Amino acid sequence: MEKCKLPLLFWRSWKLFPFFFFCQGCNKVIWILAGVAVTVTMITILAVFYSKSDGTKRPFTLGDYFNNTFRKKSYNLYWISDKEYLHKTTDGNIFLYNAETMKETLFLSNSTFDKVGATGYLLSGDRKYIALESNYTKNWRHSYTQYPETVAVPYPKAGSNLTKVKLFVVNVTNPSSSMQVAPPTSIASSDHMLCSVTWVTDERIAVQWLTRKQNHVVVQIYDFDGSSWREKREFEQTSRTGWVGRYGPLPLFFAEDKISFYKVMSDDKGYKHIHLVKDGKATAITSGKWEVIYICKLTKDAIYFVSNQHQGVPLIIIKFTSEVILVLRCLTCDLNEDRCQHNSAYFSFDASFYRMDCYGQEKLLFCLKLIVIYFFIFDSELSILEDNTDLKNLLSGFHMPTMKYGTLKVSGFDLWYQMMLPPGFKKSKKYPLLIDVYGGPSSQSVSYNFKLNWGSYLSSSHGIIVASFDGRGSGYQGDEIMHAIYRRLGTYEVEDQIAAVRKFIDMGFIDTKRIAIWGWSYGGYVASLALGAGTGLFKCGIAVAPVANWQYYDAVYTERYMGKPVENPDNYKNSTVTSRAKNFTKVDFLLVHGTADDNVHFQQAAQISNALVDEQVDFEAMWYTDRDHSLSGSARYHAFNHMSHFLQKCLVNVK
Repeated sequence: MEKCKLPLLFWRSWKLFPFFFFCQGCNKVIWILAGVAVTVTMITILAVFYSKSDGTKRPFTLGDYFNNTFRKKSYNLYWISDKEYLHKTTDGNIFLYNAETMKETLFLSNSTFDKVGATGYLLSGDRKYIALESNYTKNWRHSYTQYPETVAVPYPKAGSNLTKVKLFVVNVTNPSSSMQVAPPTSIASSDHMLCSVTWVTDERIAVQWLTRKQNHVVVQIYDFDGSSWREKREFEQTSRTGWVGRYGPLPLFFAEDKISFYKVMSDDKGYKHIHLVKDGKATAITSGKWEVIYICKLTKDAIYFVSNQHQGVPLIIIKFTSEVILVLRCLTCDLNEDRCQHNSAYFSFDASFYRMDCYGQEKLLFCLKLIVIYFFIFDSELSILEDNTDLKNLLSGFHMPTMKYGTLKVSGFDLWYQMMLPPGFKKSKKYPLLIDVYGGPSSQSVSYNFKLNWGSYLSSSHGIIVASFDGRGSGYQGDEIMHAIYRRLGTYEVEDQIAAVRKFIDMGFIDTKRIAIWGWSYGGYVASLALGAGTGLFKCGIAVAPVANWQYYDAVYTERYMGKPVENPDNYKNSTVTSRAKNFTKVDFLLVHGTADDNVHFQQAAQISNALVDEQVDFEAMWYTDRDHSLSGSARYHAFNHMSHFLQKCLVNVK
């Protein structure tokens, strides 16, 4: 069995100041701090292609995609100390492992779970008790009621009143009494949101309060004085170009003094980096044209974090330490650059050990989920917990697509793209193209993680190139790109997808008469707007659970990017799918939605349908009764099967 190694990027320095490590899905990491800091970057590439000379390979089918046999395995691990962890086996037994000695003992048998039908568990701090999670609900297959039931779901839409939130602290020795933690006066006088609460000590908490516009956050530290929680110190952060964070403020990590803390936030150049906040002032300790994705672990002499510092897209784990000079070390960069370019990590209590997760491969599908424990002193590999050999062997019998990655110059920016190329791809041939789009603010579709999805089937069985592109509005490339669509959703993120298609055509192997686009949720919105742009590029497209009008969507999400409708009426009006309905006469369109979608309400699809009917547009629609946003259960296979038939008519069996 071939051993799959993972790249590690590591910076180390001994003593002096805290050490930081940033581990993110594997993006970028840079740390600067007076002390010790460490960064590790992990990157994963997904692509499945095996060469076999016996001629027994076959295409990967839709049935294979929905066959649970073809799934990557992970390794569940639950740290209970700095050296010990619990692992639940496939047969339901829980074993206690010592990472230092690798000794294992049975901790809890599966019979205990079976007695109460438990699926999850939680160990008490003193290890004397285990809470078992059980949630049995009878599912009714048939309904015998004569009238449908109306279910009310609280859902503030853009511009409407928000739910009021209050924070209380309860003393567990006297649960009947509680003390409210009041928001700072600068926040309390208007609509606000509670983002996070961090216990710093037993008598100190830190709360992040966000304004309704979500461009200003207040970090308020409170101390308990014996009778109430008093404001001690605060830090304010404001974005002048958009909103705070990617989707909101990230968690805080407090230093040894329990008053200063580390926070991932935009620097003065608009890139997300680690800052040390001390005495109300934030000082960047990492810098560069890359971003820290998140902090994994903070110890007394290091910071571990995930970043995309290495080659932009890949995610690596970095250890940051600082003495007199900054020391950064990537823990994942040199393990296996071809296979492990998308990484994350789960640390023990004091970060003496960690489980490393490598999701990715290039050409050979391996290291899909390579999870390794490392001992930091020697950086030695203790054990491979799961290398997904079974999946590798299964996929070796299929003709699988290969992955192509690169950048396109669009609107003055070098923006990421990925292509899933059919088996036996030749540049001299012309292939149908399917754009797989999401395009939402702060999102990232291009990644080097392992991919085995609907696109794998379309490419393997039908010779379709499946491509994704991260245009303006996407995340992890700086605020200039991400905030480009601020207060103007439905503009640049759509224009850039269209521009990318033209760039793909210029590559010379795309059949211009067989181009389609599809997306789900925000992706369905972007796909619909691209089809409604009337460019003539697309022959057909699919929108699953799309937004039609931002006034019908969630207030917190929508207002983060668009403000209130009364503040931005023109852009609300111009960003609708319904206003482009007449252009759908030029394309084949499939609209899919669940009638019980509590995220993007069925109202959205109904409005699109109504507008298309008013314009006398022939289109296809598939409604899934009482299904939510994910279209789970039997509806999911039905939806993908139906969409597959639609694309075959459009891109493959062209008459």
